[in-house]
Formats: sequence, C-alpha cells, structure tokens
Amino acid sequence: MSSSAQHKPLYRLLVSSMLPIVAVPLMLKAAEIRPVHVFLAAFVPAAVAAVYLRLRPRAVYMVDYACFRPSPGLRVPFAAFQEHASTCVDERSLRFMVRLLERSGLGEETCLPDAQHYIPPERDLESSRDEAELVVFSAIDDLLAKTNVSGEDIDILVVNCSLFAPTPSFADMVVSRYKLREDVRSVHLAGMGCSAGLISVELARNLLQVTPGGSNALVVSTETITPNYYMGKERAMLLPNCLFRIGGAAVLLSTNSRNARFRLARVVRTLTGAKDGAYRCVYQEEDDRGNVGVNLSKDLIVTAGDALRANITAIGPLVLPASEQLLFALSYVARKVVGSSRIRPYIPDFRTAFEHFCIHAGGRAVIDELQRSLRLSDEQVEASRMTLHRFGNTSSSSVWYELAYIEAKGRMRKGDRVWMIGFGSGFKCNSAAWECIRPPAALDGPWASCVHRYPVDVPDVLKH
Repeated sequence: MSSSAQHKPLYRLLVSSMLPIVAVPLMLKAAEIRPVHVFLAAFVPAAVAAVYLRLRPRAVYMVDYACFRPSPGLRVPFAAFQEHASTCVDERSLRFMVRLLERSGLGEETCLPDAQHYIPPERDLESSRDEAELVVFSAIDDLLAKTNVSGEDIDILVVNCSLFAPTPSFADMVVSRYKLREDVRSVHLAGMGCSAGLISVELARNLLQVTPGGSNALVVSTETITPNYYMGKERAMLLPNCLFRIGGAAVLLSTNSRNARFRLARVVRTLTGAKDGAYRCVYQEEDDRGNVGVNLSKDLIVTAGDALRANITAIGPLVLPASEQLLFALSYVARKVVGSSRIRPYIPDFRTAFEHFCIHAGGRAVIDELQRSLRLSDEQVEASRMTLHRFGNTSSSSVWYELAYIEAKGRMRKGDRVWMIGFGSGFKCNSAAWECIRPPAALDGPWASCVHRYPVDVPDVLKH
C-alpha cells in the first residue's frame, strides 16, 4: 500500500473536523456567548441535581419483622390469674381485678413471664433479665433466620423498653449476644410508653439518613413486666396487672429495597405533654404505702382522643386524597367563621387512604374510641381486638402482632397501605404509614398455630 493511501483517512478526519473547530467559536462570537456561559449552563444544573440527590431523604424499607411467640407453659387462664392475685392483694382489690379482667377483652390464652407464675410473683433483677433475654433474643433469632442477615450486617440498633432499664442496657445486651460490630450505632429508649415502638422506627429512619446507602437498622420493641407487678390497693394502679402481658417484636429496616416487604411512607409524632392532665395521664409513682406502680388516669380515653385528633390533623394532609383534604379545610374555615359550637368538625375518612389499621391494643375502651372516632368497620379493627384477646396488651410491640394477624388471614396485597397508631405516656400519639411491596410467602408468625380459630366473639362480660 502506498504512503498516500495510508494517510488518506487521517487527511479526511482533519478536514471534517475543521468545520466545527472553526464554526463553533465564530457562532459563539456572533451570539456574544462566551465559553464560560456554556460551562455554567452545563455545570450549574448538574451541580443542583447532584446536591438535590444527595440531600433528598432516602427511602427506608422494612425487610421483615418477627414477633415473640410465648410457649403454652406461660399461659395464664383467668382462674390461675385470680389464684395468684389473691396472694398479693386484699379481697376488695381482688374482686375489682376480676371484674376488670372479665370486661377487658382479654382471652384465656394470654401469657405472663415465668416469674409471675410463682406464688407470690418474683420481681427480682435476675428474673427480670431472664424475661428480657427470652423475649428479645427469641424475636431477633426468628428475624435473622427469616432475613438471612447476621450480626455483622447490622449498622444501627434501637431497642425500647419503658419500665425496665438495667445496666448494661438492652442495646448492650443485644450487641454482646450477637457480636455486633464495634462501630454499630446503638440506642436504648426508656420511659416512652406503649408508643415507643414507632418512636424507635422514626429514630432508626433518621439514623439511616446519615449512614452509607444500603445500611441495616435493627429495631426491637418490648416491655419487661416482671419487676412491675403492683402489690398495693390503688385501683388505678391495679389496671396494668390485668391488661399487660409478655410480648416483643424485632424489625429490620434498610435503605436497600432488595428483598424488602414494606416501604415506610410516613412517621408522624404528636406530644400533648404540655398539658398537666395529659402529662400525668400515665404516671409511674408510689402509693401511700410505698408500693410502686403505674397510675392510669380515669381521663385516659379523653386524653387519647385529644392526642389522636392532633395526630390526624398532622398526618391527614400527608396521606389523604385531595377530596378529603378539601372537605376538612372547608369545615375548618366554616367553624372559624360561624363558630365551632354550631358546626361539628369534619373527621376525614381515612379509609380512603389506608386499607389496613393497626391500632395499639391498649384495652377495649381504647379500641372502641378509635373505631368510633375514625368511623372504622368491625373488620378494620379486628386485628386490634383479636390481638388483645390472644396476646393481651404487649405495649409497644402490639402493632406488630396486629400486622402479623392481617397477614396471617391472607388480607395483605401488594400496594396495600397500613396505618399503625400507638399511644403512650407523656402523652403521645404516634403514627407510621407503610406500603406493602411483597406479601408474606408463608404463614410462620405468632398466629401460625391459632389463626384458624379467629376471629372470635368477645362478649362485653366474659364469664369463666
């Protein structure tokens, strides 16, 4: 091949490139556009987009969850409860507790920790630790087995237990048991009441915003009731003895959507503790004989209703369709113009925003009040009533037993929206909204052995 033939393609390339090389500067000159303007036009939008993507909140997903399943040996039928209580309280208090239990909505299969099966109940530190380790470790073991995640994969740990806060903390207990990494960010929330589970979810979500993408957060919610059995005579402080039962849940959150089952859409918290009545509505104190217990005020239901209204006012604009928001706004304006006493407030129809409701199973009266306030059907509060009947008030973990019930009944579908509502001391009403990505593949939760028997009829007064 000749030398001229070899250089011909190169020659053509130079000629074809010459036109844009000469033409672009001339065009910029003619239009009075400088190269720096071209640079800024390309760089500024790219920089803004990069900053937005970096500062935008990361989506948080629930990979899976697991609830503690008490063994049949921990079951406490009414007769056994009455026999044990008779050794701790006087006859008058015993009659009150029996009447309360018959009207509580609890069934014959709820469970108490091993220490409360002794006569009299044990309340020492060792027994309390035994209950905490049984519940927490069992729930975490089930969760890690379901998700195929190891302790080394956990970047954030949030544990909540209100009335039992030993040293080392629950978080340290989990770190030691599962050999979590030295750089794990761990927190133990105490004294936050029954709504602490959703507070833990929010805290874990916030921490996931400042950790590398794809990080995992383990949330554990429980209430250790062994050391908190009230031995006095004050009726308002005897209520927790009748309602609270052993339970707990473990939840794995992540910013990685792979294998996720739910997406966390919203978390809204409202606190009414600035009002003295709300602050003392659920109050741990000593009676006049020095017995420590939790005093549940007679105004609890009214306080819960006020906190709920504040919460739905905050979450409504975030989740409700435009039609419901418009009706609510018109009602608000009309009440301001005409007078709040002449026009009843419009309660938005949250059934247009959610398919499923997980209302904290704090007691029959709490569930009744929320069903009335939110205009929910019996089926929509079924999970709460059946959880109260089967497991009792398990404090902050109750909403997870309710979610497990909905899934065990085969009612969860892809795209379904779930509203979790928790109430707690302070007084707080907290909400979390979830969207289902993937229903469960199999039934293996706390309802696996008994869901076929539910729902059951719960009479106003249960005679035994």
